[in-house]
Amino acid sequence: MESLQNQLPEEASAMPPAAPPVYTRQTLPPKGSCWYCEKPLDSVRRFCGKECHDAFDEEAEFTR
Repeated sequence: MESLQNQLPEEASAMPPAAPPVYTRQTLPPKGSCWYCEKPLDSVRRFCGKECHDAFDEEAEFTR
């Protein structure tokens, strides 16, 4: 009979890796304008720049 210590590494390796955290801004669909400042954008981008990215994340974290 194996000891518990010998079984733990096998069980740990069988577990799937933890999923990376999903940020709120990654779940937002593109809407043709910046989600933070409403500046017009193409149909692919969500934010006009890093400043709006960061401000949106900060506000989302604050309102949790």
